[in-house]
Amino acid sequence: MTITDQEGGRKAGHLAAEYALADSDLHAMYRTMALARALDERMWVLNRSGRAPFVISGQGHEGAQVGIAWPLRRDHDWVAPYYRSIATCLVVGMTPRDLMLAQFARASDPSSGGRQMPGHYGHPGHHVVSVSSPVATQILHAAGIALASRVRGLDQVAMAIMGEGSSNQGDVHEALNFAAIHRLPMVLVIENNGYAISVPAAKELAVQDVADRASGYGIPGVVVDGTDVLACYAASREAVDRARRGEGPTLIEAKVTRLTGHSSDDQQSKYRSASELAEGLTRDPLPIFRARLREAGVLDDEAEAALAADVSAAVEDATAFAEAAPDPEPAGALDHVFGDAAAGEPHPPWHPAPGGGPG
Repeated sequence: MTITDQEGGRKAGHLAAEYALADSDLHAMYRTMALARALDERMWVLNRSGRAPFVISGQGHEGAQVGIAWPLRRDHDWVAPYYRSIATCLVVGMTPRDLMLAQFARASDPSSGGRQMPGHYGHPGHHVVSVSSPVATQILHAAGIALASRVRGLDQVAMAIMGEGSSNQGDVHEALNFAAIHRLPMVLVIENNGYAISVPAAKELAVQDVADRASGYGIPGVVVDGTDVLACYAASREAVDRARRGEGPTLIEAKVTRLTGHSSDDQQSKYRSASELAEGLTRDPLPIFRARLREAGVLDDEAEAALAADVSAAVEDATAFAEAAPDPEPAGALDHVFGDAAAGEPHPPWHPAPGGGPG
């Protein structure tokens, strides 16, 4: 990181101090956002060129994901993500290679050994719970993990993440009600991009904000601008600290923008106007955070060029590594579908040791 003058240094120090972060944290947060965006864009290129079957994008969500995941203790706390959680997975320890192995469904994919569809990330070593296609089921897993943490005295926080459309499922009520009654160390994050596939929020919700529902469980409900990385960080830090102190769950709703269609199979221009799509571009968290860091002196031309080269190299490496990796053996398609605990069946071979993993 290069600070070009004394005034810039003071500004950078003030920004970092305001949020009790080091300048290196600010730089790392921006790099993670930029890396998530670059990986996401590469996945789209691979899809459009016929080399990857499906993409479900996190573009526009990166600021909320990085800010909210940053207060978690790596390889200690747990995350139950959803299919857009590319940046979240990077924050908690998954690598670009890990994510690309999942995209290509390779045998060494730590999410599932190539048996899940793309976007269904998981990593036992980094405490990332495998994503399930039925939406909102992950909050029940998070509540169970939070209960286990309490019973075992492990001081772990479980964070579940989903979109506002998923928040209407019955699983959410059951998990929040249980977590609130037992004051479990859990945080529910709603990344509200205004659309459940093509259904606008006004037709999904009878309330202005999903966070309004938190009061029905006697827990805090916080609405935060999902394009403001540091505001997201501050809201999450308070919720995570509160959970760890034994004061129960928090619901955080981050208002984000969805810069792509719901998935690579969706054409959002059919249900969103050109003016709305253009307005969404003004809420892109990446250039917003970049401008803020430049104004504070954390980024200059030299630092940004170095970061861009680093990110580009990481994406190229991950793509080449995953594309060259072997596919799963067809004969193993039914392996680990049913387990025999009595026989001492080992964990699936793609499950890395804690803190480890390919790439």
